[in-house]
Amino acid sequence: MRNHTVLIAGAGIAGPALAHQLHRYGFRPTVVERAAAPRSGGHIVDVRGTARTVVERMGLVPRIRQAHTGARGMAFVGADGKRVAELGTDVFGHSGGPVAEFALRRTDLARILHEDVRDDVEHVFGDSITGVDQREGCVRVTFASGGTREFGLLIGADGVHSGVRELVFGPEERYLHDLGCAVAQFSTRTELDLEGWQLMHTAVAGGGRPGRTAGLVPLPEPGRVLAGFFWRSAPDPGLRHDTAAQRDLVARTFAGDGWRVPEMLAALPGATDFYFDRIGQVRVNGWARGRTALLGDAAYCASPMSGIGTSLALVGAHVLAGELAAADGDHHRAYPSYERAMREFVDRAHAFAQGAGEGGLMPESRRQLRMRNRSVRLVRHLPRRLVARGMERVANSVELRDYPQRALRRVA
Repeated sequence: MRNHTVLIAGAGIAGPALAHQLHRYGFRPTVVERAAAPRSGGHIVDVRGTARTVVERMGLVPRIRQAHTGARGMAFVGADGKRVAELGTDVFGHSGGPVAEFALRRTDLARILHEDVRDDVEHVFGDSITGVDQREGCVRVTFASGGTREFGLLIGADGVHSGVRELVFGPEERYLHDLGCAVAQFSTRTELDLEGWQLMHTAVAGGGRPGRTAGLVPLPEPGRVLAGFFWRSAPDPGLRHDTAAQRDLVARTFAGDGWRVPEMLAALPGATDFYFDRIGQVRVNGWARGRTALLGDAAYCASPMSGIGTSLALVGAHVLAGELAAADGDHHRAYPSYERAMREFVDRAHAFAQGAGEGGLMPESRRQLRMRNRSVRLVRHLPRRLVARGMERVANSVELRDYPQRALRRVA
């Protein structure tokens, strides 16, 4: 086998999923992660469409079901807490709608993936890649810790702000396209019984503030929820590494809003898992340069609000590993085949995510808000074939190829 050693940057979703499958095919993957240990907390992700088949083949479905958030729908509420519109998971099927059947914390999915390979795959936590030298027979990688190592291949699965992409493909601004919105999230406690529903409160633009939504999402632990904030916002490069300024922006944007927003903001200063980012898409024409390829959000993030990013990562990992196995490790054959197999899925996901949530979660007028609520209430009465045709059709864009089973290693 050629290029049997593979360095994977990133221990989120795409990286561990790729490591799992490469190991089964007989490769020797190594995962390097900037964080000192697997992360905790995290926002909610969905496993949809073809990605469900991927996790079934990986044998992970029982653990994914066990980690389910318990969410059974999304409801919009007014300032007084009364529901004005709702969407249950039964309306869209297992892969459509705002909440999929397989919904869990991102870090719970990452933990499940990590636990499945931690005894078989080398992991290097608390380090990152600072230099890449692509040679005829290998990739020589320099680490922040000061060491250098050689691998047959390098995979950048290190997220939207990928360091590997920066080193090999060029500056982030070439590939990351801002969609004019921001998101902030953290976990907290509440006395409110969500009864398995994601509750969302929306305020229209006015008084110098943008259209915005604050929401609470149930978590598996009793009394704990994920608090989320979504709003239109102009880019501000100075915010990216200034956590205090990020928290202050959230507080100012949502100050004075009704419902449970005051108690959410009161919990903001003490949040230990606070997350903030711009909402954007990663668009890269050609996911490989030499021995290096990109995977997951580093290559094709659709949008943190799209609900499809995790499925893209899981399917992409399955396809990339399978193509490398089918090509006996020859990246000249495997990388183009990986992109051909995934490109339609990525393009459909990007098109679907364009403007996802903008009119619904960030309305510019009360008329737009009324239209949102009316549309949500109407959905339940439409034929299923019309309701599910959006997200579910996108999530099933890829037909998985049957890769050579003879290459598989036996996994206990």
